[in-house]
Amino acid sequence: MPIRRTKTVDALYADVKDYDLVVTPDAPFASAINRRLDRPHFGTFATTPRRLAAGRREQAEDRVAFLELVKQTDHDWNAIAYAIGNVLQCWEHQGRLDAILDYDAYVDETTRDVVEQTRTLRTTSKQLTEYTIDDTQSVAVIGYDQLTNLERSILPEAFDRIELFTDDAFDYPAFHVFESATDIVTALLDTISADTAEHVAVVLDSGSQYSSLVESALEAAEIPFYGGPEFIDDPHHRAFVRLLRLGFRGTETTVADATPVLTQMGIDIPIDDQHKRLDAVTIPEIEWVQELWQTIETRTFADVLDAYTDHTGVELTRFEEELRTLGLADEPITEAGVDRLAYYLQTYEVPIDRDNGGVLLADAKSSAYVDRPVVFHLGMGQGWTHSAPQRPWVDTDTQFERYIGSFQRLLQSGDQQYYLVQDTAGGEPITPCLYFGELLEADFERFSDLDAVEHRRRPRSNDGGFDRHSLDVAPETVATISQSSLNSYVNSPRDYLFGQLLETPDQERFVEGNLFHDFAEFYVNHPDVIAAADLDALVDAMLTEADPFGSQADEPLRRRKYRIGIEMLMEYLDDNGPDSEGFLTATSGWGENFFATYFDEPVDSPVTERWFEDLSLGVKGKIDLVQAPDHLLDYKSGHKKRATQVVKRAATDPPADTPNFQAALYLTYYRTVHPDEELEFTFFHFLDPMDDVIAGDADLDGSLTTVSYYPFTFDEYVGSRDAYETLLDGYTDCRETFDDLGYQAYSESMAQLTVPDTTDRDELRASEFAAEFTAAVEARTSDGIDAEKGTDQAIRKLNGVRRRAFFREDLDAFEAFVDERLAELNDRRAGEERFPVAGLAGEPNYRRIDHRDLLLEGEHDV
Repeated sequence: MPIRRTKTVDALYADVKDYDLVVTPDAPFASAINRRLDRPHFGTFATTPRRLAAGRREQAEDRVAFLELVKQTDHDWNAIAYAIGNVLQCWEHQGRLDAILDYDAYVDETTRDVVEQTRTLRTTSKQLTEYTIDDTQSVAVIGYDQLTNLERSILPEAFDRIELFTDDAFDYPAFHVFESATDIVTALLDTISADTAEHVAVVLDSGSQYSSLVESALEAAEIPFYGGPEFIDDPHHRAFVRLLRLGFRGTETTVADATPVLTQMGIDIPIDDQHKRLDAVTIPEIEWVQELWQTIETRTFADVLDAYTDHTGVELTRFEEELRTLGLADEPITEAGVDRLAYYLQTYEVPIDRDNGGVLLADAKSSAYVDRPVVFHLGMGQGWTHSAPQRPWVDTDTQFERYIGSFQRLLQSGDQQYYLVQDTAGGEPITPCLYFGELLEADFERFSDLDAVEHRRRPRSNDGGFDRHSLDVAPETVATISQSSLNSYVNSPRDYLFGQLLETPDQERFVEGNLFHDFAEFYVNHPDVIAAADLDALVDAMLTEADPFGSQADEPLRRRKYRIGIEMLMEYLDDNGPDSEGFLTATSGWGENFFATYFDEPVDSPVTERWFEDLSLGVKGKIDLVQAPDHLLDYKSGHKKRATQVVKRAATDPPADTPNFQAALYLTYYRTVHPDEELEFTFFHFLDPMDDVIAGDADLDGSLTTVSYYPFTFDEYVGSRDAYETLLDGYTDCRETFDDLGYQAYSESMAQLTVPDTTDRDELRASEFAAEFTAAVEARTSDGIDAEKGTDQAIRKLNGVRRRAFFREDLDAFEAFVDERLAELNDRRAGEERFPVAGLAGEPNYRRIDHRDLLLEGEHDV
């Protein structure tokens, strides 16, 4: 069916102006009719059934009933709220208070008590039950179908029904499709000013992102509005509840857990303390919070509220009144009590005083009519669809008709309507509100399938938002980049940007990692000092250093990990200590070393913790250990990666899903120090064999991953003696084939061939190279040799070498890749384009994102 055209308020007023009383389904519509009253009228003219029965603006009777019943009964608050909801809803649809008792599945002791106690309460529903309109009045009912059975019960025997809709269809305006919610709010702000605010309404899903975005935008633009945040949305109300909950988080509560409360109080916490336990920091401004956290169960709700207001200077009189109304103010604080308070605040709307001026913000599921000349409808997605009551006393078909009738009226509110929507969010299509499927005679999956106007992102206006001041300062050029920054930038340039702008708090894994690195560095410098030391005392010192970040319950596990970690480092360095005392730079004095301070000894070895920065290459970093002139080593506390994984994650065309350029970057630099030499880079995963150490069968070699660099191309390698020897150490058919072929024939054959630029085994085996290689080998081997199988195994063997090592062309490509990224990065820093969320490989790997909460959905490609 099409959208039925709603009669205008003026037309409806013309239909009802001669009646004594007009009944409407909702209060805003009654007010609109009353504003058009053009003759003297004694008493009420247009009103809703509930206002008529109550003789005043009706209150939220579910909250009123709840407040009374929690005082009069001992039932659980959740059970009371559930029973009240069922009783009032059944009463609304069936017209009787005790109608709920006809449904055995919903009747229990709490429900019976709610029914009996409600009989004595002066609720609006009770007044509706007792009230009947005087038969002597002429009565018109607008939208009779929109009234429930309880609302209809007040009607006299004789009344006239006035239809809300005409027989014509409503020619709805085009949907304005935007790329993001932010763009919608920006467009909205471009059309509203403080002078026009009284003429504008915005209809939205109050539980969606649009609600907070619109409120923030209007507030920033100093445009008045009402109908927005509720009682629980007050930031100090929320902070107070968080403060109460903080007291029951346990001994492992961190400063970060308390940060939302502390921030609302205006207390800034050093970033380095964020991941420390709350009881492990010394900050004078939060001592009262620490004391409260530790003694919460000895306080009352009123005590804590007083402490909060004293330290913030904010009066929370209305919150105190609500605590007293609930009977909680003077009660000792318990976790169950805090849960009850939070449940109440989340379940019921506490009335607050508002200034009814400015832009009207209307909830799409609570409104059926908005009396403003200009109405903006935002989002219009599934959040606009009501959840039909799944109760046996509700006629779902009738209720659905009410919902769809209200929706049609809401779509036509205002003299001018604007539908501002999105097609997608976070890469997923947005489904239009369910009611559109019933009303629009068209097949569609998204708004752009209908009559729509698409709006692309526009340049941001400088007329609003934050103040901007032009600074005549040239952007600083980034000349070098570290492997960690390059990893982050390639995964998501936007995340990299936030990493440069924001401080990152210390974390337990970083602190522990630094301790192990410091130990390894110190051990290389002073093995004799460690040999004479008590290792248990060293572990105690490490535990003390990391204690603020760890759980006290995990101390035995951490003690074992620290002991095994330092023993593994000692064992490896005893057997594989550096065999060179020379290096390219003098001691750099990089950072501080925990154990150097502990023992009061310097660490100045030229082979440990070596800083490098090469402006010509654009790279920088810190080498953990120069194990030999041709061999670098890096300590890793995480799980072991295979050499093929290391090489794969260093790919540049295209980058891997989990980019990691450490080995490639360090070898790229180090080959300038030792040109034309084969080099090795080893990752020592010293904690990986921890389980095996505990079991007594640890294999140190199993914790090492080594990748090689060859100062020649892969094409040059495959024809070399080394490659040939590798094939002789291969599978049986491979070994037999190339032993029969001989090195000279092998080298001559390879000299005529070019290996494809791929490491995909299937592509290689199906390539022209494979066919030519097989033919060349078959032509020069004996008849009893399975050359076809031997060459296939050889291709796999050579490809395995390629997948585990870097060749000259690989690092040449990496050098060019770094140059391109630095040029691109500096262009973005200069403002030539935004830093996109998406990296070179497309959507970022969100497991590697450090600032997920700052990356907006749907902006992967901007």
